[in-house]
Amino acid sequence: MQTQVKAWGNSQGIRLPKEVLQEASFSLDDYLDIKVSEGMITLVKPFRHQTLEERAAMYGGELSLDGEFDWGKPVGREIW
Repeated sequence: MQTQVKAWGNSQGIRLPKEVLQEASFSLDDYLDIKVSEGMITLVKPFRHQTLEERAAMYGGELSLDGEFDWGKPVGREIW
């Protein structure tokens, strides 16, 4: 697949097909890190921690934070 560098105002731009963005898990308005090395440009979505609200939304808006959690048997020098 090929694309072409074009003028975009006072800058240059490259259009990427929707399928390419979907395969890379990029969405509109995503921020990307740009890395240039040995004549190659790499676009990487930076890691971003989710907020508590975003995490709660994954569980229907409710997080069960009450009570104890069983982490299993001790595996090191934990003292209970």
